[in-house]
Amino acid sequence: MQVLRKLRLVFHTVRGHFHEVERKAGVSGAQVWALGVVRDRPGIRLGELATALDIRQSTASNLIKPLVAKGMLEVTRPECDRRIVELRVTPLARTVLRKAPLPVTGVLPHALGKLPVDQLARLDRNLDQLLAVLETDQRDARIPLGDASETHDLRARG
Repeated sequence: MQVLRKLRLVFHTVRGHFHEVERKAGVSGAQVWALGVVRDRPGIRLGELATALDIRQSTASNLIKPLVAKGMLEVTRPECDRRIVELRVTPLARTVLRKAPLPVTGVLPHALGKLPVDQLARLDRNLDQLLAVLETDQRDARIPLGDASETHDLRARG
């Protein structure tokens, strides 16, 4: 029961942070993280953004569409290859990022990044064992926690 309680604390902390992000910034936690990455790497390509967020490129595309529509991201295509999509934040995105609670990456990635390498490796092995018992769908590992639209997709799959 102690492990269950600790996992509940993790989930509630993550969920609480996402609610706070949406309340203060007006966009999802995953979108704030994406905006932060683009702000820090102007001209980043969509595939590079997907890699930075550890999500599929199609998920990254779906994540940024509303940000483009709301005027938070500019999309440009270089003359040399019009298939390439480069992203830049707008002044509106900078305002949103100033409103968002830190860390923009989310509390869980931030906390994991603070763990010593040996502890992180041990946690990884232990989680592998738990996931094997749960018989999880590995596709779900590349869906950001802080994006409500992807959560709906998870529910639709059953």
